[in-house]
Amino acid sequence: MLDLSTLNPPQREAVTTVDGPLLVLAGAGSGKTRVIVHRIAWLLQKGVDPGAILAVTFTNKAAGEMRERVARVAGAAGVDVFVSTFHSFGLWLLHEEHAAAGLPKRFAICDAGDQLALVKRCMREVRVDDRSFDAHRVLSMLSRAKNEGRKRIAVGEAGQGDDYDLVASEVYPRYQRALRAQRSVDFDDLIALPVALLAKDAALRKKYARRFRHVLVDEYQDTNVAQLGLLKLLAGEERNVCAVGDDDQAIYGWRGAEVRNILRFEKHFPGAKEVRLEQNYRSTGHILACANAVIARNADRRPKRLFTAAGAGDRVRVVALESE
Repeated sequence: MLDLSTLNPPQREAVTTVDGPLLVLAGAGSGKTRVIVHRIAWLLQKGVDPGAILAVTFTNKAAGEMRERVARVAGAAGVDVFVSTFHSFGLWLLHEEHAAAGLPKRFAICDAGDQLALVKRCMREVRVDDRSFDAHRVLSMLSRAKNEGRKRIAVGEAGQGDDYDLVASEVYPRYQRALRAQRSVDFDDLIALPVALLAKDAALRKKYARRFRHVLVDEYQDTNVAQLGLLKLLAGEERNVCAVGDDDQAIYGWRGAEVRNILRFEKHFPGAKEVRLEQNYRSTGHILACANAVIARNADRRPKRLFTAAGAGDRVRVVALESE
């Protein structure tokens, strides 16, 4: 029997609210992973098949730790829950549906070096000198386009944009054809291709929505447009999506993360419930007061105020140093 007595009231609410979309706004140090693990264990205790639960996060380390904790809390049934990174899940789906995705049964995944070499080759095809244009920057533009679900890179009108827009727009389709010619995909394709596949095939979409009836997402503030698209396609009619994250910890915009995904959760998943985890178990009162005062100045955020039962602690000091 799962013991929920160690959870505070909002944590218990987040664990036991299992029908429909749920946004868990988890402040720093508020026990978000504990909530995800106990929520999975709660679903299993309620009779949900382990194979019907999908939990996704961003790093192999985080997925491994979550997998271990689920097995520890939920027991044998927890071992069969699908816990992975977004990209590992996308790779699994492409292997399952390789024919529908237009891929051979055995396909390769290009690493960063392979991708850069392909971009340089495509730049030479359109007579662009990679000594004049940074191939890394062009590759970054292609990656961002895929993560934003764009099939092409638009070139601005005269006087708008820059020469890199023009180069990237010419390279993008050639790069995609080169990947297919060598029976390979790149890292961004592991999300972009499943999204395209599920978006165009209603039967396939229904198949996986029936398979994964409960979807949990860790670090939701770090999702990009393509990852949100994948979640919406997997959610199906039941929309049992539990997103755990904190817009105040959104720091990965430079790599394509879209903080608006968490700010507009109810728009993407109508009828969503929101639970806030505001009790911090990591810091003392003075530290939280300082953090609350700083983050409150953010213009676009969901209001929350962290508190602690750990006492005031030492006062915060500001120290100026001449070097690292």
